[in-house]
Amino acid sequence: MRAGAFLYPWDVDGDPAAPDRLADLGLAQVTLASAYHSTRALTPRHPRHRIVTAAHAATLYPPDPARWRDRVLAPYPAGDWAPGDSYARAAEALADTGLAVHSWVVLAHNSRLGADRPETSVVNAYGDRYPWAPCVGQDAVRALLVDLAAEAAVRPGAAGTELESCGWYGLAHLHAHDKTAGVPLDDTAQYLMSLCFCPSCREGYGGHGADPDELAAAVRAALEPVWRGAPASALGRGTADAALAWRLAAARALQEEAVAAVRAAAPAGFRVLLHADPVPHRCGANVGTDPAHILSVADGVVTPAPAVAPFAAHAHARTVLAANLPVVTGMGGSPHTLPEDAKRAAAEGATELRLYHAGLASDADLDAVREALTSLR
Repeated sequence: MRAGAFLYPWDVDGDPAAPDRLADLGLAQVTLASAYHSTRALTPRHPRHRIVTAAHAATLYPPDPARWRDRVLAPYPAGDWAPGDSYARAAEALADTGLAVHSWVVLAHNSRLGADRPETSVVNAYGDRYPWAPCVGQDAVRALLVDLAAEAAVRPGAAGTELESCGWYGLAHLHAHDKTAGVPLDDTAQYLMSLCFCPSCREGYGGHGADPDELAAAVRAALEPVWRGAPASALGRGTADAALAWRLAAARALQEEAVAAVRAAAPAGFRVLLHADPVPHRCGANVGTDPAHILSVADGVVTPAPAVAPFAAHAHARTVLAANLPVVTGMGGSPHTLPEDAKRAAAEGATELRLYHAGLASDADLDAVREALTSLR
């Protein structure tokens, strides 16, 4: 199977040896970040640094002033962690080795936006804001993300894009020095803690037949057992259906508009994939989707390897189903089982592999990846 790996521009920019080292792994593609959230990243082989601190969500290229002039909400340019057009320099160096370059665009994950414009953030049923999570139910937020998708995806030399966080973000996020694990939250509790009650979402719930005050009270009541160490209670069926209907409608609107905007800006043959989860209510980098719907909108998905099968059931002849496999041992990945994991993913319907993450991996991890990809040819 065609294999690609995720990469940051700072893994390549300023390191003349990086492109050949990556090409030598046996990759066909690199998915290179063009718009990314705040992070602190290790660069174990770079000649000039070992740690890169990206202080806030930013474009890793200069955003177009004409596009964003007079806009209330606009993307932030990067600081010294990605000076100038760091993306373009890295992409050009990678392309010179024959590697295909696709852009990697993170959308609804932006702590700087939440700090500067708190009204754009998700608000939970207790009234707490999540500054890292822009509310995709707001028209202004959706307009920002759609235009960012088009600009950050269609960079010079990119043959396609992968849109991450193109939907709802919620509670689950390693935010600064995170201290939220004291009470375990299962999938239901995570969802309830991620429901948004900003003015736009309150109106959205009302439009689907749920009183937002009653819904918020029901969510708090359902969560009350969690704080005592028991599982969350279920919402009433009608209430739960109304809440999910609004969230699915808002997420679908963003996904459809973002993909359309990218295609309108892109050359023919440009591939648009979404990082996705097959469970519609899920939040996060792999946003919850209805597999049948999302595969009617995008060219395919990037999804954790165990989640491939639900998408495969709705795949078309040219659908891309990229199984995401972690290969950084220190982050819980398993490069040594890559051949078996890849074969298992293929049996479930995967057509491609994505390896997370070539820049963060140790030399030993990369050696194991090289051996694995050689064995899979």
